[in-house]
Amino acid sequence: MLYTKLATPFPQRNTKKEVTASERENGEKGSILPVEPEAQLTLTVITAGGRPLNEPVDVFLFNQTLTQPLRAHCPSTPATINGLYASPMGRYRIEVDAPCYDTVSQFVSIPADGAGTLTITMPVDASRVTGIKAPTFDELPPDAQRLLSSSSNVLNFEGKTGADLYNALDDVRRAGFLNLITKANSTRFQNERTVLSYITSLIELRGDRFFANTGRDLRSETTNAMSPPSLFHEVSEALHTPTAGFERDRSFKTFDLYGNLQLSFFKNDKDEYTVDMDIDDAQGFDHVFQVIRNIAGPTNPYNIHEILLATQHLDAGYELLVPESTATA
Repeated sequence: MLYTKLATPFPQRNTKKEVTASERENGEKGSILPVEPEAQLTLTVITAGGRPLNEPVDVFLFNQTLTQPLRAHCPSTPATINGLYASPMGRYRIEVDAPCYDTVSQFVSIPADGAGTLTITMPVDASRVTGIKAPTFDELPPDAQRLLSSSSNVLNFEGKTGADLYNALDDVRRAGFLNLITKANSTRFQNERTVLSYITSLIELRGDRFFANTGRDLRSETTNAMSPPSLFHEVSEALHTPTAGFERDRSFKTFDLYGNLQLSFFKNDKDEYTVDMDIDDAQGFDHVFQVIRNIAGPTNPYNIHEILLATQHLDAGYELLVPESTATA
């Protein structure tokens, strides 16, 4: 690999004294000799799905004790970066940057033996995604096929059902739908039924959520799942807008630290229910991957794709396509 120093370490900040016999006799201060950095870091970079990153990376290392910023360009990883200091001066802040991935930053300490190792997971930069490679309708789980086939009045897709509805979705809506059915199909009640199995028809599809018709049995099972072993806990529904003709009821989330499923129920005077289903990343994306950019605005389904893969090993069945690659997950 190629290796380039951004700046030469300042000798006066990292030195050792060598005192001669004459200096000891005369009480003079010792001369200053630089301590050469001889430690190394073996860096491995992987995707959210655990595969080797198929792009070159630029690595920036900032010593937290000394003035020693370094840069390494790695055509591939694992790669060994030389010229580092070991403990007790071997604590660094490391930034890793790749063309189609979010820049990640974290801390690493090089041990006293001088042989450091680090594996960093990098998520795809959602702004670089050019499309998705999605499963066909026939490859979807049975309950997802049933749900699409029973939905004939989806906002902006009226009159379409089944494969026609699925194929009419843009990439963002389709990615959001695949995230949600994957999470809902893996969230199972004590009666062995999944959340997805209770959804009867879709009302509206967005990239970060969908609104759907359901029955009081899903609401009942979700409430019951608050008891040990707890699957859901109750949260505020204040930020969720009811569907037309319905009023706010109750809202629940799973206990996942990141990428939790939220079910916000609405009820009308006929005892009918609708649900707003979304996967909440909160500040999860920043914390899971330690990205250095600020994620703001509506939840991006491509970020949720990466969270589900990295934290729950849930594969939503599609790949994120970026300019340099056609398979990044």
